[in-house]
Amino acid sequence: MVELEFISAIAELGLEQWNCVAGVDYPFTRYEFLHALEASGAVTAEKGWQAHHVVARREGRVIGVMPMYIKTHSYGEYVFDWSWADAYQRHGRSYYPKLLAAIPFTPATGPRLCVADEAEREGVMQALARALPEHAVDLGMSSVHILFSKADKAAAWQDHGFMQRVGPQYHWFDRDYGDFEGFLASFSSRKRKSLRKERRVVAEQGLDLRVLVGSEISAAQWRFFFHCYQLTYAKRSGHGGYLPEAFFTQLAATMPEHLVMVVASHQGEPVAVALNFRDQHTLYGRYWGCVREYEFLHFEACYYQGIEYCLREGLRHFDPGAQGEHKIQRGFTPIVTYSNHWLADKAFSEAVARFLDEEKLHIAQYIREASAMLPFKRGDD
Repeated sequence: MVELEFISAIAELGLEQWNCVAGVDYPFTRYEFLHALEASGAVTAEKGWQAHHVVARREGRVIGVMPMYIKTHSYGEYVFDWSWADAYQRHGRSYYPKLLAAIPFTPATGPRLCVADEAEREGVMQALARALPEHAVDLGMSSVHILFSKADKAAAWQDHGFMQRVGPQYHWFDRDYGDFEGFLASFSSRKRKSLRKERRVVAEQGLDLRVLVGSEISAAQWRFFFHCYQLTYAKRSGHGGYLPEAFFTQLAATMPEHLVMVVASHQGEPVAVALNFRDQHTLYGRYWGCVREYEFLHFEACYYQGIEYCLREGLRHFDPGAQGEHKIQRGFTPIVTYSNHWLADKAFSEAVARFLDEEKLHIAQYIREASAMLPFKRGDD
């Protein structure tokens, strides 16, 4: 029988047992990443992110883990349910707290329920599908949410009674391009000329870009990165960002092999930076910031340098982060992301199910229309 436990800090299980189940390739379910969030104070009950991780055991042996949080708001999730919360409030109900299985501040698709042995997955999922709704009700929560699962896992959660929601993102895939010129060769002539102009303008502004990996990144470069990170959030949201400097410092020490930093300099002075994560197959664009604006530099640092890195390193997939239709004309394909949801209130659940059915049709239409904007050659090019 599968036994479930909920822990309020990942350290209660420990690095060895967590990573033995979660693995160490996908960076965002590694113990080191999740522990850095907690140890740095980025996720706390006071900030609306109370750790409530799932540990599944069979006969005392850990067979599954799932990052989970008790949320008292919907910030930092990137699957927007504010309208659901508003509807609850208009009817005199409370939407918060809710139970959330996700990676904080990280809209990157990947494993959520991690199992030591794939043969155990269905048994653990069945146990969770029964227990999570009951647990949420016992704790006075409105709902359970599982964000950015892979398509097959999201379908399995749907089979277990968790409504499925879809959304769009824009990802790059290596179609055996060989190198960046091979990638450009797949573009129509006009789009290829436009992209080359962007890169040329960056060079003409006297900008030099370097890609640094792991231990190549100096303490001074990490300090510059964090300064830029704070500037970006100050401009966008009026605050210094969700993540403290200690979070990044800890990652630099504990999982450097996953970190890829692009530093742009002008006359030897750093002016912009982009931070990516990587695993064996995928590059994940995560954070960008600059101290001065330069034309097209964002595209160069965040997209083109990442594509070149993927082509050099044999990574087949580049997930540059959420949102941004401007990515499409630069060769990033519209794709579907998946999340799953369970609501305790039957009437609200039925209303949300109708909304999700309609939303899915709109997203499918949008994906078709957005895909028509891709820069790749067509038969008449």
